[in-house]
Amino acid sequence: MNPSTRPASRILLLALLLAVPCSVSGYAQDEAAAKDEPKREVPKDPFPDAIEVPDGILDGGTEWLNCGKPIKLKDLKGKIVLLDFWTYCCINCIHVLPDLKFLEEKYEKELVVIGVHSAKFDNEKLSDNIRDAILRYEIKHPVVNDSEMIIWRKFGTRAWPTLALVDAEGRFIGRQGGEGNRELFDKVIGDLVKYHRAKGTLNEEPIKFDLEENRAKKTALKYPGKLLADEAGDRLFISDSNHNRIVVTDLNGKLRYTIGSGRIGTKDGNYASAEFDHPQGMALVGDTLYVADTENHLLRSVDLTTKQVTTLAGTGKQGRPGVVDGRLLATALNSPWDLLHVDGTLFIAMAGPHQIWSHELGSEKIGVHAGNAREDVINGKHDLSSFAQPSGLTLDGDGKSFYVADSEGSSIRKVPVLREGDVTTVAGTSELDRGQSLFAFGDVDAKGDEARFQHPLGVAWHKQAVYVADSYNHKIRRLDLKSGEVTTWLGNGKAGRSATQLSEPAGLSIANGQLYVADTNNHRICRINLESKELTELKLEGVTAPGKPKTRRVPTFKPEEVIAAQAVKTGDTMTIRVDLNIPFGFKVNKDAPLTQEVFLLEGDSIVGDAALKGRGAAKLEDGKAVIEVPLTGAGKAQLGVEVNFGYCDIAKGEVCRLGSGRWKFELTVSDDAESAEVQLKFPKHN
Repeated sequence: MNPSTRPASRILLLALLLAVPCSVSGYAQDEAAAKDEPKREVPKDPFPDAIEVPDGILDGGTEWLNCGKPIKLKDLKGKIVLLDFWTYCCINCIHVLPDLKFLEEKYEKELVVIGVHSAKFDNEKLSDNIRDAILRYEIKHPVVNDSEMIIWRKFGTRAWPTLALVDAEGRFIGRQGGEGNRELFDKVIGDLVKYHRAKGTLNEEPIKFDLEENRAKKTALKYPGKLLADEAGDRLFISDSNHNRIVVTDLNGKLRYTIGSGRIGTKDGNYASAEFDHPQGMALVGDTLYVADTENHLLRSVDLTTKQVTTLAGTGKQGRPGVVDGRLLATALNSPWDLLHVDGTLFIAMAGPHQIWSHELGSEKIGVHAGNAREDVINGKHDLSSFAQPSGLTLDGDGKSFYVADSEGSSIRKVPVLREGDVTTVAGTSELDRGQSLFAFGDVDAKGDEARFQHPLGVAWHKQAVYVADSYNHKIRRLDLKSGEVTTWLGNGKAGRSATQLSEPAGLSIANGQLYVADTNNHRICRINLESKELTELKLEGVTAPGKPKTRRVPTFKPEEVIAAQAVKTGDTMTIRVDLNIPFGFKVNKDAPLTQEVFLLEGDSIVGDAALKGRGAAKLEDGKAVIEVPLTGAGKAQLGVEVNFGYCDIAKGEVCRLGSGRWKFELTVSDDAESAEVQLKFPKHN
């Protein structure tokens, strides 16, 4: 996102980063070496034109967070420094965070990431709100509140997000705007590590920071994002987003059950074992609850009768705008944020590509309903309209259209259910030149396009009005659909926790004359009487924070255990046959367990979660261990396989040994493959 005209994805890499080769080959003699000392070879500088930056370049921030004290560049001498210019409302900035985590873990001893929070919205300039964003997004590196955009201007930044790189000697290497640049920075950082390590200018002593999470209190809910009130069933479904689960209570807050283990992951299964990653919106259709599993980029289906969670759509990888396969489990989604069911069709607020998607329940197809993937607030035909990070949906009373909280455009949109008629804006601005609708925000009660919101996230229709969770104004606003008038219904514009104050509310739902509110930053659910406006905090009886997630064992796979890439045909299952290579004179010990375990190490989620649940039994057929592995669709991933069995010396009777084998290989699942089997073989037993 560009604060002036264009989206971040259009900002080009600084010429310096592209023009200078990223090679560390070749060495030169150190001409400064003393005559009586052996000459020391130093590596060739991969960035000879890099510019030294002044130590005070990080000065100008309002406050430093997640580190205990302000940081100067000299404090990081010997470290490669990656600056992330971000603002916490921005979906593109959120998408960069997994890349930063990857780089931080890979270069744990060599790299320091610093978040430079340069706010778009007024609400984002406050350090307390940034602190909440750090905790909500689980950021583990220092963040400076660049509220006046001073550091932003020093680096010549033009868009959110932008990554800028400084090497171990304090030289500016280059910058890149937009998301999806993990591989680029991985290569450049890798080259810098090699160069400075060889030169002796790299500090590989780890730095520990005083993180905000060390002072965070444990709460029953953690940044709840959305909720759904079921009046007929006396149920309240709560997306307990940062606990990675769905909490289900009655409408008075008494716990019925929870869906999800609390662990981050994509695992399907029963309520206790299923995994989510920061889920948001939900839709209830009969005995099925559909969930926008936002950071997994999936849609999940919860059978409330059998108490099973399955994956409805998505590959588990983030999709890119304009790339739509159309098949449910082969189409990569992009941050689905909210769901709405209308007459057998599921509508999805797809925040990542700035679109509304749809899926006819029972079909195998999913695709775009409205929006051209350009981040803006433009009305018109479905295919020509533009949205800006749609984040909330609610159905009009006539059932012919629905309303959208278009968060980055700070507007409320109206979309026909059928692909007829136009997308319109009913409150807030639209159609401004050069994308300026993205910056027309505020807190103004007025009619239609004169009204101003600040990053609204939730909407709920009731009796010819739409209630709006005006998140960054910490208010509930009311849009009268007859007059077009927007008024403040509850809240004074300041974050708080009282009978008249909320803190970044995000989700709304209505039942029994009560407006239920996910009061996100207060980690609570509120209930507001629609007639009296009396607010009460819902006391959640029996709801506690989940226990600390267990980390699943993943063995080390040695280089000699890596085998050639394998390919299997698309289908429901594949078969892995492992030749146990039983030595002559030995036999399988049938009293010892023959066990197997499959690991998805990286790549697409092509293997069903049932295969990844841990160590299990394998079948024995003709001296081979046979493992049946469910598949979810086409794609490519790196798998690990471990097999253990016992074998005994026939001649010596009771002399038995343990055979243990591991294999790592790249697996491609495609229609072009000829076989549905993978053949593995134990090496010679010692």
